[in-house]
Amino acid sequence: MNSFLIPANSKKSLLLFSRFTPVDLGVFAGGLIVSFALLLILPVEELMFAIIAISPGCICSFLVFPIPNYHNVMTFIRIVFNFYTTRQHFVWKGWCFSSGSKDEK
Repeated sequence: MNSFLIPANSKKSLLLFSRFTPVDLGVFAGGLIVSFALLLILPVEELMFAIIAISPGCICSFLVFPIPNYHNVMTFIRIVFNFYTTRQHFVWKGWCFSSGSKDEK
């Protein structure tokens, strides 16, 4: 019996800080850098400018937030987008043996 057990955390060694891919880390760092730059440039005494200044960091942090059964929110959004934008082909075989195509006999 040649069966091997793969540990549950075997893929975590491929990630940076056991949580981020290089793209995720780039998105997160880019959002924080843009937010920091906007905090330096905009007058943050007004509430609207403060919200505008911190929104890139908040959005990027939300995108790389881990969720169960997926890597993170960005991966989940990409999977949902691909599901709804690609053509889905479902063959209902019903009660018959073949699906109706001639090449299937």
